[in-house]
Amino acid sequence: MGDSTGFLKHRRELPTRREVPVRLRDWREVYNDFPIAKVREQASRCMDCGIPFCNNGCPLGNLIPDWNDLVYRDHWREAIDRLHATNNFPEFTGRLCPAPCEAACVVGINADPVTIKQVEVEIIDRAWSEGWVRPEIPAERTGRRVAVVGSGPAGLAAAQQLTRAGHEVVVFERADRPGGLLRYGIPEFKMEKRHLERRLEQMRAEGTEFRCNVQVGVDVTADALRAEFDAVVLAAGATAWRDLPIPGRELNGIHQAMEYLPLANRVVEGDLDASPIDAAGKRVVIIGGGDTGADCLGTSHRQGASSVHQFEIMPRPADTRPEENPWPTWPMMYRTSSAHEEGGERVYAVNTVEFLGDDDGNLRGLRAVEVRSEMVDGRPGFLPVEGSEFELECELVFLAMGFVGPERGGMVEQFGVELDGRGNVARDDRWATNVDGVFVAGDMGRGQSLIVWAIAEGRAAAAAVDRHLMGSTLLPAPVTPDAAPLR
Repeated sequence: MGDSTGFLKHRRELPTRREVPVRLRDWREVYNDFPIAKVREQASRCMDCGIPFCNNGCPLGNLIPDWNDLVYRDHWREAIDRLHATNNFPEFTGRLCPAPCEAACVVGINADPVTIKQVEVEIIDRAWSEGWVRPEIPAERTGRRVAVVGSGPAGLAAAQQLTRAGHEVVVFERADRPGGLLRYGIPEFKMEKRHLERRLEQMRAEGTEFRCNVQVGVDVTADALRAEFDAVVLAAGATAWRDLPIPGRELNGIHQAMEYLPLANRVVEGDLDASPIDAAGKRVVIIGGGDTGADCLGTSHRQGASSVHQFEIMPRPADTRPEENPWPTWPMMYRTSSAHEEGGERVYAVNTVEFLGDDDGNLRGLRAVEVRSEMVDGRPGFLPVEGSEFELECELVFLAMGFVGPERGGMVEQFGVELDGRGNVARDDRWATNVDGVFVAGDMGRGQSLIVWAIAEGRAAAAAVDRHLMGSTLLPAPVTPDAAPLR
């Protein structure tokens, strides 16, 4: 490393966030610019550790010490080449990934880890501004055609890799614009859609075709797709949301997070003047303490909610890494996102048992109870705490409790692909389903997971498809279908 003692000289530092009263008035990303000198200083904290566990912590196998060293030496052009060697979309992961690489950083054993994610996003943003990111046109065309179903991170990664391998790739997307959850699930304040748009423009220039407003299984049948293409990659995500079937669920004012968030994004896109589901002046409860819940929280703040409570059934995590959760595993710790910094109350160890309505069928509140974690019939469960029931007035509830796998019926049924024990599309060690020529990648086969895993699986599945079509492949395969994260 250029400065093997940098981690001893400099403390971990991240860019500041814009002041809360300022950023709540717009939908722009929350972070201020980070001076280049600071970025190089942070890159210098990457120690000469010998065994870079960060590489293993990253599903993509990013060559993190390499590009940290290059940034420290001010060799930015070489840094983006090294970063793009393993990651198609570092502008996405650099903004949205929870950074398991940092949890595995050797410096993090007894100090604050290297700001890997921040250096990553600075490299790609510099590369775009300098004009170094250009279409990579394949030298030869194979004459083989591949359909990719779904344009989220897994589908985009698979499509870009297969296009660069010389195949003719068509991406099918049921929404009106490509991007999947990157487009309509991630709020603008977490990732401005201009980052997505310029990457899509690059992919089109490389030869990838996008067909939007086409729902496979409805607008085009599985048989038609298999007849037209030599291979099919299913990458439609795990979009079947988890519901909360308790008394009062039918009341007006209770919505799934993925009914709410896309509408807010469409307002920012200019498709709508106002969202049909608007939190302005309303008391909001978000059920679910994860990232999707935080996205609802930040969106509610920007719409002008009068109050927001975020419920989580799990107990509050510890402030530091628990002893039973040692390095380099993913630490189950208390975390605060930019949305939590903006307001609202987080309520842990609580379970909602009933929604309360008025005479007109509108939500007026909910009834909940505190719970304690306990093993029930040999499995982790939650038992109500006697005498802890309470009611909370609210006019809006957003359900952000995760997803249970791909949507059943339709496309899945038409292709005839088998499901595994968790309800995901089953695949073998070649990313292939039980149907010849049909492969699966991302959340559709893995279950709800991280963006970095989706990109890694898209890249690996692309290599498998290329080998299936051509007999061999030069495409990298960073993960295997049974790979498990360090978490």
